[in-house]
Amino acid sequence: MQMQKLVPVLQRFPSRALADVAGAVRERMEAAAWTRQVPAGSRIAVGVGSRGIRNIDVIAKAVVEFWKSRGVQPFIVPVMGSHGAATAQGQADVLAHYGIDESTMGVPVESSLEVVRVGTTPEGIEVSMDRRALESDGVMLCGRVKWHTDFEGSLESGIHKMMAIGLGKWEGAKRYHSWALKIGMDQVIRSVGSAVLATGKMLGGLAILEDAYHDTAEVHALGADGMAEREEELLRRVKGWKPNLPVSEVDLLILDEIGKDISGAGMDTKVVNRGGGHGPNNWQGVPTVHRIFVRDLSGNTYGNAIGMGLADIVHDRLVKKVDFQATWVNALTSSVTSPGFTPLHFATDRECLERVLPTCGKLDPGTCSIIWIRNSLDLSYLLASENLLEELAANDSISVEGEAAALPFGPSGDLVSPFEASAARHTAA
Repeated sequence: MQMQKLVPVLQRFPSRALADVAGAVRERMEAAAWTRQVPAGSRIAVGVGSRGIRNIDVIAKAVVEFWKSRGVQPFIVPVMGSHGAATAQGQADVLAHYGIDESTMGVPVESSLEVVRVGTTPEGIEVSMDRRALESDGVMLCGRVKWHTDFEGSLESGIHKMMAIGLGKWEGAKRYHSWALKIGMDQVIRSVGSAVLATGKMLGGLAILEDAYHDTAEVHALGADGMAEREEELLRRVKGWKPNLPVSEVDLLILDEIGKDISGAGMDTKVVNRGGGHGPNNWQGVPTVHRIFVRDLSGNTYGNAIGMGLADIVHDRLVKKVDFQATWVNALTSSVTSPGFTPLHFATDRECLERVLPTCGKLDPGTCSIIWIRNSLDLSYLLASENLLEELAANDSISVEGEAAALPFGPSGDLVSPFEASAARHTAA
């Protein structure tokens, strides 16, 4: 089958990377009035989640060291709902894979799924909280504030969502996702978060903002008072930094990998324009994507292939790596089953492409436009088909980095990915 030739493209974004992440964390924590109200000797639970947050080990270590400098006794709790296959050991393993364990942090990591009911929201939602966190002298959470992949709201991913889905563990996560089908996730996390704050155990949270390169751009030490309003401000800010595919429409999007470390939905639905039960191309202000081909799972997703059901076609290698228990637990807990579906899959990249391109709606599959990216987090370097060059040329933030070339198939019929070699070359840009 004839296919469009591809050109390497560099997409430039403003770089907001902090020069000293640990220093910024200490500075923000030192300046926050709420941290000065914690008495020496207090035992503080520091909640850390399962997302692939850049520098999360550095950030967690800086938080722990700050509390130690105040004579406080911190310990770490995983705050991740059903992730890690909804087991205590699995969740500890996720943190360890990010470099967060007792040996690196110098404090215990206490992982448990045991929860305590702490209240009921005005809507009737029973609220649960991690027992170890509740029995501490105070809790703070470290989380990234960003747009969520499944819903739009004034509060999306961030400290409030961690207070609900994360501190609620598997039991709470199942209940809250069910309620979200009735009243919307924005309202659920706002209401549950208020109930958790009402326990008096929440000290605050460290809100992490990342730029379009996925670098740590800002950290903010939010106190419990006024937390929702501050999170709303930060979400509006980071949404203005969101990267997109640099075209208005593409027939086929190829991703080298998906995974929980990349997005809660495996791939950022507000980049690829998919969304659980919302169907394809539902998000406003996001390029239209007609077909998606996913080649593999990321190495840090532990076989959790949630999001593969958003693809139209995948490689057999991906299916062979799936931990179906972890994937199904994640899908069922979220109350949205389709991201856990197994899509069509074939033995080689060439066969996948030759199967899917004729479904893109063009009489001649050779005219189908193609964009190839490493994953939905990394949009700075990509390959785009020749028939998109005119549109790309009108974008001042785009530069073409080489000549057009045929898709690089190896002897086995699989593609030779350009992204491993290109990552280091284009990081500085």
